[in-house]
Amino acid sequence: MHPLHNPFRLPQLCKFCDLEVSNCNGTGTCDTNCSITSICAQPDEICVAIWRKINDNTTIETLCHKPSEPLYGIMVENYNNTKCEMRKRMSNRGPFHICSCNAEECNDKLIFTLPIGPDPTNNQVVLVILVSLLPLLVLAVLVIASFYWYRMYRRRKLDEWETKKPSKRKGPKGPLDCSDACAIMMDDDRSDSSSTHANNLNHNTEPLPIELDLQVGKGRFAEVYKAKLRQNPSEQFETVAVKIFPYEEYASWKNEKDIFSDIDLKHENILHFLTAEERKVEKQYWLITAYHPRGNLQEYLTRHLISWEDLRVLGGSLARGVAHLHSDHTPCGRPKVPIVHRDLKSSNILVKNDLTCCLCDFGLGLRLDNSLSVDDLANSGQVGTARYMAPEVLESRINLENIESFKQTDVYSMALVLWEITSRCNAIGEVKDYEPPFGSKVREHPCVESMKDNVLRDRGRPEIPNSWMKHQGVATVCATINECWDHDPEARLTAQCVAERFNDMDDDLDKLSTCSSSEEKIPEDCSVSVSDDK
Repeated sequence: MHPLHNPFRLPQLCKFCDLEVSNCNGTGTCDTNCSITSICAQPDEICVAIWRKINDNTTIETLCHKPSEPLYGIMVENYNNTKCEMRKRMSNRGPFHICSCNAEECNDKLIFTLPIGPDPTNNQVVLVILVSLLPLLVLAVLVIASFYWYRMYRRRKLDEWETKKPSKRKGPKGPLDCSDACAIMMDDDRSDSSSTHANNLNHNTEPLPIELDLQVGKGRFAEVYKAKLRQNPSEQFETVAVKIFPYEEYASWKNEKDIFSDIDLKHENILHFLTAEERKVEKQYWLITAYHPRGNLQEYLTRHLISWEDLRVLGGSLARGVAHLHSDHTPCGRPKVPIVHRDLKSSNILVKNDLTCCLCDFGLGLRLDNSLSVDDLANSGQVGTARYMAPEVLESRINLENIESFKQTDVYSMALVLWEITSRCNAIGEVKDYEPPFGSKVREHPCVESMKDNVLRDRGRPEIPNSWMKHQGVATVCATINECWDHDPEARLTAQCVAERFNDMDDDLDKLSTCSSSEEKIPEDCSVSVSDDK
């Protein structure tokens, strides 16, 4: 019997660290220096290590993996060894070295060996390229000719438009249908950009005339710049934000581009998307969006105390943005695919000039399409920022049979952000310096295991002092927060219900409805505004 198919075989013990910087130079033998040893989830999983070199930076990733499933678009080979011998492979994220083995902690020591003789895989690739060269050359000529014709046609149309100078935002003479009304109603304060550029990939042969100004943010996969979009032929320009992904982060760029390109995503509390570009010269992928000078919510709360009115505006707009993301219909009632963010945190939320929030950074977002199977959802993985992960995400126990489970994880993260906003409100009495959720109880960048101790073992949540309850409105917000970060996902409120609670605070703070996360359990008074919007 094959060892991986032995029904009595115990799960393997492997090194299991996220992507970490390493000084391993890819020759001889290297130690991963991974401090985490994990019992694999399934008995047929093996130990894997991946070594990458990008420019002068080297990283090592260690994990458990099921060899019958692809990893980064390739199938793992030679996994019955007891030693981890590195082999160079090509994946959908570029070249890297990978080794696999089936022994206790065997992926801790990496062995780099020079190949003897030519690599047969490379010979096959060269052969395929040579055979395909002629038809590809013909296709390239046809594509270039088509683009040249399109560019000449588009330039002629632009010249005609410049000559006629039509009035801005002139609507149709006939009655305005619901979709047109929504497009105008939900347009962002950067409406000039939305009328100039389509919300999809820029197919022009030349990139847009964008001049990068200064870096305003940096994340795990990309950097964000303030930039100037030139309005040719005049010297006027529009300030935009440009999120730049390196070539090896194509998957993250594509996922965010695909989510942004959904026309039904458009909402005043979702970052306004202009277009996406592949910059071949710079070997980069770009997302161009509206620019908001106040920065992200974490930076804003660090620098400012807020009033009760500010709390209502920030919290209510955050809830409305998440509710729209999760909704299966637009404000006009048109069906849309629900989306879950999966990395909601204060640094992924921007503050607009009117002090409302808009959600951004959808690199880990997931479209809850009806065509997704349980296996598809299971393969989406344990993603997000450990500090903001819901208990069921930390424990890898999401109910894959119900897509509402993914929305419930967003609601938990939103509760932590609402706590951050409330902690900086002068209506609570003495206001301390800004601290993220769980503050000094965990490290600045806590790992999953550390958060498991706090959230699962100790059932810990950020502290809500009694002094916060002295203000009636803040007490209502705190009650909502408590219901949103409940340990039981089914007991949490929906984002729509949270948005309605913020709306109701204006009318009657004493009328507080009780809602649950499951659609079947939402009372009538929590779904009134949804039906009214249709």
